[in-house]
Amino acid sequence: MLSRRELLKSSFMLSTAGLLVPKALLAKVDPALLGTAVKELPEGTLEEQILEALPGKKPLIKKTFRPPNYETPVEYFNEVFTPNNAFFVRYHLSNIPEVDARTWKLTISGDAVEKPMELTLEDLKTKFEQVEVAAVCLCSGNRRGLMKPHVPGIQWGYGAMGNARWKGVRLKDLLNRAGLKANALEVVVDGADTGVAAGTPDFIKSIPVWKALDENTIIAYEMNGEPLPHWNGFPARLVVPGWTATYWIKHITSIQVVSKPYDGFWMKTAYRIPLNKFPVVQRFLSQETAVNTPITEIMVNSLITNLKDGQTFRLGQLIEVKGIAWDGGYIIKKVEVSTDGGKTWQEAELGKDYGRYSWRQWFYRFKPAKKGTYTIMAKATNSIGQTQTFELIWNPAGYHHNVVHTINIKVV
Repeated sequence: MLSRRELLKSSFMLSTAGLLVPKALLAKVDPALLGTAVKELPEGTLEEQILEALPGKKPLIKKTFRPPNYETPVEYFNEVFTPNNAFFVRYHLSNIPEVDARTWKLTISGDAVEKPMELTLEDLKTKFEQVEVAAVCLCSGNRRGLMKPHVPGIQWGYGAMGNARWKGVRLKDLLNRAGLKANALEVVVDGADTGVAAGTPDFIKSIPVWKALDENTIIAYEMNGEPLPHWNGFPARLVVPGWTATYWIKHITSIQVVSKPYDGFWMKTAYRIPLNKFPVVQRFLSQETAVNTPITEIMVNSLITNLKDGQTFRLGQLIEVKGIAWDGGYIIKKVEVSTDGGKTWQEAELGKDYGRYSWRQWFYRFKPAKKGTYTIMAKATNSIGQTQTFELIWNPAGYHHNVVHTINIKVV
């Protein structure tokens, strides 16, 4: 007989608005995909983790089902570009409609727009220059589960991120077509997803006009050469390279250019960090207060992707350490690897450069000279001198965890 928990896992979830959230599929999966699970996650989190497949996705690490939040197993990060069907899923709201691309429209309006307009998907594909950018999409709370002391929120491990080639049109081309007034301050973006309970704040974000006009900020309708997956924003989403994914609005439906700071919940209250606590270059000044500021750019970081904590090797065996490094777009300058717990460091070989916003693969090889435990560490540094920390920069929301990644292996 199925337990109550198993029945709940396999059930359909319906919203009060009548919108169907597709059933997650309990597939036969390789439990080794959980082998990179973060042992520092809060008590009970590891025990509850299972691999589960949403429609169109490979089995991912389920964090929550409603709204759907699924983490990518680290083994997929051995690829330069994260496969669409293994890309992490992040939602705040549970009503996620299946959008029909044939009837989808994007409206551009606001008090700081000269000529409000409405665009179809075909308009985006045929009336504007098509561009592509490789960029890391990273949840602001990636690695939140490693915070000590722990903080509330989704207890992400290492996999609330992915790297992809995003194709679409420059947001600035749309805004220039609509005509910006001199008083334009922020660009406010909304998507098709909504909350279930009355009073749930809609997930609406704003970005400063100067960021919206950056040539790399785009409205994307393709991901790794294919239409956006449903769970990653079909038919179009905002892509803000270098900034955390809170601004990457999925299923985008409207853009408003406004002359005053947008004061919605997800800007005024959520996704904020203590002022001056992190080495932020690109600041969102119109949204700053005397004590905090909106999270913006991604902090420099790296990850060991091919080794598991506790993995065993033979004495004299050549060991390859592989990983990825990324930042907010200032270009990864070097990655250093230590095999002795940080006493000495050696520079790793960097892989092909796919652009300033893509992550960079790196490789290091060594042959252990004696038996025992080896503590492997990786540390990335970018071209403006930012590097990873050895001590956690704690903050109440659990953002920007970029402590040097450390694992232990055994040589026998």
